[in-house]
Amino acid sequence: MIIGSTRNGRFGPTVGHWLARQADKQFEVDLIDLATANLPATLLDTDDETPAEVAVLAPRLATADAFAVVTPEYNCSFPAPLKTALDWYYEVWHAKPVAIVSYGRETGGLYATAQLRQVFTELNAVTIRNTVALPCYWEQFTADGGWPRPAAGYEAQAKLMLDQLVWWSQALLDARTQRPYQQ
Repeated sequence: MIIGSTRNGRFGPTVGHWLARQADKQFEVDLIDLATANLPATLLDTDDETPAEVAVLAPRLATADAFAVVTPEYNCSFPAPLKTALDWYYEVWHAKPVAIVSYGRETGGLYATAQLRQVFTELNAVTIRNTVALPCYWEQFTADGGWPRPAAGYEAQAKLMLDQLVWWSQALLDARTQRPYQQ
């Protein structure tokens, strides 16, 4: 699971930890927070030595059978650090499913989701049809500060998305095992 926001005061960890609790029922979750991954913002030439931070994260991504990405929507797109993180790696995404949880204002991050689908297609990954979009997420806190309100219905959306992620994860793992993915 990847938390794609690195801003101060971000909401991503709240959503990421909530989703991890949902996913923990079906997956072994490795939570990657890009704010603490310290990936370099500038990509290097292919002949340059791989930065240590990139090398440390590579095996965690490579061993994953599926991904869930939590992203905010900023200016009708997803954050630049998330794009940079996707670009640092290439083959780790091949023939693996990706679920997307987005949050934002009235659209709930659906513009960011649409753009991520395009990027993941180029990376030869399969995005899950069902997503979880969190419009005006700040309105979903309970009186005691918990998130989300039970009546928000996000748990049911997450379960459906994660059930699909489980199915695609197994189907693509079987396919990669029987015949390694070639681009």
